[in-house]
Amino acid sequence: MLSTGTTFAADKFVAVTAIVEHPALDAVRDGVKEALIKEGFEEGKNLKWRYQSAQGNTGTAAQIARQFIGEKPDAIVAIGTPSAQALVAATKTIPIVYSAVTDPIAAQLVKSLDGSGTNVTGSSDALELEKQVDLIKQVVPQAKRVGIVYNPGEANSSVVVKQLKELLPKSGMTLVEASAPRSVDVGSAARSLVGKVDVIYTNTDNNVVSAYEALAKVGNESRIPLIAADTDSVKRGAIAALGVSYKGLGEQAGVIVARILKGEKPGDIPSETAKVLELFVNPAAAQKQGVKLSDEFIKSAKVVVK
Repeated sequence: MLSTGTTFAADKFVAVTAIVEHPALDAVRDGVKEALIKEGFEEGKNLKWRYQSAQGNTGTAAQIARQFIGEKPDAIVAIGTPSAQALVAATKTIPIVYSAVTDPIAAQLVKSLDGSGTNVTGSSDALELEKQVDLIKQVVPQAKRVGIVYNPGEANSSVVVKQLKELLPKSGMTLVEASAPRSVDVGSAARSLVGKVDVIYTNTDNNVVSAYEALAKVGNESRIPLIAADTDSVKRGAIAALGVSYKGLGEQAGVIVARILKGEKPGDIPSETAKVLELFVNPAAAQKQGVKLSDEFIKSAKVVVK
């Protein structure tokens, strides 16, 4: 039942799915929920909230998509590229709000970041790769060979690899790839880069982020500096990351969901990109990986992991 005095005509139902559970994607989910509360939609009062993780499995993501569509929610939030792709392939009518998708156009979720005219909109975690290259140079000034561990089957990662191949040579660097199609492959992919690279950079690839400890183990043992795009990975062993606030990104998506619940069409709402970038630094990881960070660099960070 609705509480007395509410302005909403009926309870609303929001279903949420993520491709996998890891700190960044969990922060998106929590941000969506908090934004909905601020917008007047609260679970147990006037909102039915349902969440499922695909546990890193694209087949499971497709099953969840079909299940959610059968339940006819007022909006579905898709966190991560594979979950968003599964939903967009499965329904052209139920509103879909994606989040934590690096390139929604390459992933074929929307044709442009303007209003899509379809049932899809959302918030992207796209980063300016020039700033990521600058960060690599700040932490490892002598780096010539940049390694990347990624899942070639994840559209957002393939796009980043393609862009880095074009961008790094402008700074006198080259890219060395190691593929990790599954989370369990991350450690062996990282080991394959030992002796071949001066630094390892990771984007927001969901397989890699969900198994970051395996990557950090290789970085520490082999003294290969690790730079990340996901700030939560700094707490888990990366030296530094200049990344989006995933809680903030989730809040952006949550506001979009609220607009849909209040009657706007998703196709009329432009897609958004992350509004806030934050530098996280881990001096202890730098020491383990053979890097001396300047005091100035450490002071410039929003968060210094102790």
